[in-house]
Amino acid sequence: MGTKGFSDLMKPPLSKLSVLGPITLLALLPSLTLAQQGLPILNITEDPAGVSEYSLTLQVLVLMTVLTLLPSLLIMMTSFIRIIVVMSLLRQAIGTAQTPPNIVLIGISLFLTLFVMSPIFNTVYEDAYTPYINEEISAQEALSIAESPIRQFMITQTREDDLIMFSEIGEFEYTGNDEEVPLNILIPSFMTSELKTAFTIGFLIYIPFVIIDLIVASVLMSMGMMMLSPMMISMPFKLMLFVLADGWILIMQSLTSSFSL
Repeated sequence: MGTKGFSDLMKPPLSKLSVLGPITLLALLPSLTLAQQGLPILNITEDPAGVSEYSLTLQVLVLMTVLTLLPSLLIMMTSFIRIIVVMSLLRQAIGTAQTPPNIVLIGISLFLTLFVMSPIFNTVYEDAYTPYINEEISAQEALSIAESPIRQFMITQTREDDLIMFSEIGEFEYTGNDEEVPLNILIPSFMTSELKTAFTIGFLIYIPFVIIDLIVASVLMSMGMMMLSPMMISMPFKLMLFVLADGWILIMQSLTSSFSL
């Protein structure tokens, strides 16, 4: 009995294999069927007007790709760059290390970006997205219509010197017609112009706080308190000045009005 029991243990569990075999086969049947029939991943058709239409599978793939690149597009092609840089410079000018925290600055910058870009987003929604959902225009036409207001916004905020510089780098002949500038030249030109504008605004923000630091440092040196940190003494005065002047409202109002739409 002992030997027979040991041999029984050494045998494979046929009952389990008999159950797993059909389950595995059933699980592989859909993939085998698709492999035989062919999955229509890419299906391009043309209507009588010659406009190319893509299959739903490819449209979903393009949509997922756009959603992946959406944060980068939000940073590169909207007012977010100028706002977040100015907010960061403001925090450094006041002297508060991590107050407000980064998540608060990013949240404020996002909402201000939506506020500034809302007319453009509404135009894109009404002229491109809604007709495409109603199947009145094709995907290519919707992208072309959506690109126009965003391009116009970037051109309005971009300096001509930056366009000329990046046109020379990209070996593009800039003739002064902004509508002919490709996106690979317009986007870096727009980002460079936004950084220049943001640092200019940050310089103007720094001036009153630097004056307070100089006054406090001069008073401490005249009193012989050279071992006392001027930053520790000047921070309450800078916070008081910023609050009394209603600084947050002034900064947000100046930022939103600095965009010429």
